Amino acid sequence: MYKITPNPPNDPNLKLDQASLNTHAEPPPSPLFSVADDASNEMLIANSYETFSSVTALLLDLSDELSGKQRDVALAIHQLSELGVLLVDKLMARESASTAS
Repeated sequence: MYKITPNPPNDPNLKLDQASLNTHAEPPPSPLFSVADDASNEMLIANSYETFSSVTALLLDLSDELSGKQRDVALAIHQLSELGVLLVDKLMARESASTAS
């Protein structure tokens, strides 16, 4: 197989000039995912709940395929995600009660 790029030099005395590397530095990338600043509390809570619920389902499916310590870790993460579901569920109940009154 033909390699397009050559191997880097193998000289142990070769040192990179850090100053020259920094002159072409690009600004840090923007985040891949973001949350809209004008998102309502209700929307944030509902999306958090759905995210936790999805993680919970995925972890249960994954744990069926694992065994031993890996299964224990997956189930521990599942338990933490289930705790997140309960916390967000309680917050949803409080939010709906405060908007109803």
